[in-house]
Amino acid sequence: MFYFVLRIVKRQKPVEEELSLDNSTPQIKYDVFVSFRGEDIRDGFLSHLVMDFERKKINAFVDVKLERGDEVWSSLVRAIKGSSISLIIFSQHYASSRWCLQELVTILQCRDKFGQILIPVFYKVEPTDVRHQSSKSYQDAFAKHQRKYQTNRVQIWRDSLKKSTIISGIASSKYQ
Repeated sequence: MFYFVLRIVKRQKPVEEELSLDNSTPQIKYDVFVSFRGEDIRDGFLSHLVMDFERKKINAFVDVKLERGDEVWSSLVRAIKGSSISLIIFSQHYASSRWCLQELVTILQCRDKFGQILIPVFYKVEPTDVRHQSSKSYQDAFAKHQRKYQTNRVQIWRDSLKKSTIISGIASSKYQ
């Protein structure tokens, strides 16, 4: 499946304009920003994907590229804004991470504002389960978020999941 992801990433046109960190178009530093839930994919799928990115000379931002001492969230936002493509790897526990959900919101904002390319990957989850948050793990995650965060924030996360899953993506179930 990661070979198919690589082919799609290679086919996409990079954003040519210079970008900055305000509302103007950001400066491109990375070919791909990868949003993922580490516990689900870091030691398997992601490690293979990163090796293939390196082999194909695709400059991908994965959280291991965070510099020691940098403020994490602002570094992630800079990396998202400075990427031509965002690859969102939805997995079983993606929605349990507020970091993943906030990345998703930022990615969608960059798509809307700057025309950034977004490629959803559904890794061992069905697109409809993510879209409707209907799997047990997504239902449990949102029940916890509802108790912990303001309702409007949780609704933004829910809406972002729906919006990102109506984009044509890649489902791992098709490549097993």
